[in-house]
Amino acid sequence: MKIFNKSSLFVIGALGLFYSCNLDDYQGGGGNTDDLTFNKIGGFINGTGDEGFAEISAFDPETAKLFVVNPNDVELSVWDLSTPSNPVAGADIALNGIPNSVAVHDGLVAVALENAADKQANGTVATYDAESQTLLTTYPAGALPDMVTFSPNGKYIIAANEGEPNDEYTVDPEGSVTIIEVATGQVHQVTFTRFNGVSIGNDFRVFGPNATFAQDIEPEYIAVSDDSRTAYIALQENNGIAAIDLRTKTVRYITGLGVKDYSLPENQIDASDRDDIVGNFQNWPVLGYYHPDAMTFAKIRGARFLITANEGDARDYDGYSEEERVKDLTLDPTAYPDAETLQLDENLGRLKTTTANGDIDGDGDIDQIYAYGGRSFTIWTTTGAKVYDSGDQIARTVFEFDPSSFNSNEGDGVDNRSDDKGAEPEAVEILKVDGSTLLFVGLERTGGVMVYDISNPVNPRFIDWLRDTADISPEGLITVSAEDSPTGNALVIVTHEVSNSVAIYEVK
Repeated sequence: MKIFNKSSLFVIGALGLFYSCNLDDYQGGGGNTDDLTFNKIGGFINGTGDEGFAEISAFDPETAKLFVVNPNDVELSVWDLSTPSNPVAGADIALNGIPNSVAVHDGLVAVALENAADKQANGTVATYDAESQTLLTTYPAGALPDMVTFSPNGKYIIAANEGEPNDEYTVDPEGSVTIIEVATGQVHQVTFTRFNGVSIGNDFRVFGPNATFAQDIEPEYIAVSDDSRTAYIALQENNGIAAIDLRTKTVRYITGLGVKDYSLPENQIDASDRDDIVGNFQNWPVLGYYHPDAMTFAKIRGARFLITANEGDARDYDGYSEEERVKDLTLDPTAYPDAETLQLDENLGRLKTTTANGDIDGDGDIDQIYAYGGRSFTIWTTTGAKVYDSGDQIARTVFEFDPSSFNSNEGDGVDNRSDDKGAEPEAVEILKVDGSTLLFVGLERTGGVMVYDISNPVNPRFIDWLRDTADISPEGLITVSAEDSPTGNALVIVTHEVSNSVAIYEVK
């Protein structure tokens, strides 16, 4: 990012996009977030079993009910949060399909349901009345609806249909997006077939064996603009974002997100789980795909942004796997003259990388090492130009606060995810408090939720790390405004897929 002076316009990213905001607008931004406190005031365990009984949740202010996706029991668990410090279990909703996601708007509950008999077949979106919990309508969706949300105005229900292949990689359905018009019940399936044969560029990946562009696309997450006109779709494995016009039900554009350079000073990583050094931050000749999972939309001082949790993800199936450790790669001797040293376990040897990319000249060896994920969160313009990336700050913050949790794996051990994707930022959500914009980032592997003040989006400020060690692997993250909260103060609700726990934090 190139910044001129405080009173000038600034240019962001490789797209050369002029961003018509004065930097003075962001200096200091918002209220005094130093006075905020984040206290865990309640929580509960959902279901009985090892894991997978609590993944995504949605809160309905009208009924004070929390709806929790429970795929193991094939149901939607329901809790009364009229008193968040004392959640009360309600009657659960049995579902006809495996639930992957839930959303609520004005008393209407929408659930994304995977086809229970065949994961590659089309799924559905079911709607329920939040008060009576009765089934209202079932709508057709694409293959593997993985995320569902409402537009802010409640006019549309949108589902991201991931379209994953089967384990043998012999069946690979097309990825798609389902748009449901709530008032009329009309259903529109938005596909990506018109991009077959098109090269997007900027490190956008299309690489599945024998897959068309439309088959290779895997919609993961949805963020909707404040005016309810555009749905932004995170395409995780593809390392990109698509923008869909909700009025015309067409794909406006797709953009690649580029790569993260781990040779830069601000992007140091600990790349080995067998170097006997916790927090061994170094630079390496490696590029990382951002591979965003969750994504949220933010409007800050009139400017619009997308914020991603750069988890990283590999295609690793019985029929096809792109995953390989650096020590098992054949490195080009010109690009990597020190290959023998780099490939030691205590250096880069253990790092998981992709074989789908990197053989630039086609001679069978790797000219550029590519890893998975950014180990960060990133703020982008809505056209995919990078405004800010947190670099190595998540890992450094964990190391500073609790070295015993550094790159840990779901509460087990230390340093054992350094060779993979680190803390794995999984979830992101924003909250407006007293004129400030807060960002919450859930860390799937290390655990807990990091809090930042992003009122100045070019220079976010770390505030806190919310963590209870009993809560393992945050998957779902929602915020409730003070206006909608039963306590009169804003809430942060975190759903944990390994501990099956839901944690409720109050913001004061």
